[in-house]
Amino acid sequence: MNKYELGLVIHPSLDEEALKAEHAVILDYVLKSGGVVEKTDDWGKRRLAYEINKQTEGHYCFITIDAPPTMPKEVESRLRIRENVLRFLIIRKDVA
Repeated sequence: MNKYELGLVIHPSLDEEALKAEHAVILDYVLKSGGVVEKTDDWGKRRLAYEINKQTEGHYCFITIDAPPTMPKEVESRLRIRENVLRFLIIRKDVA
């Protein structure tokens, strides 16, 4: 098992309930691919460094995950087709 961090920028126009539903779907993707969510850090709505899909703001969320090496590829393939996910990045954390 490796430690990963999933960074998400979600569409800013979602209301609170739609945002929670989007988070639930993404966490479900992680759990189905064998991952265990350790921590979720929600930064809220922030200004983007550059415009993405004509949006200047996005809702930032970072999720720390303990998962097998196959998890990033499975989750990435599902996140690519989510309309409300503007950007995402999965990185492996090195544990010293």
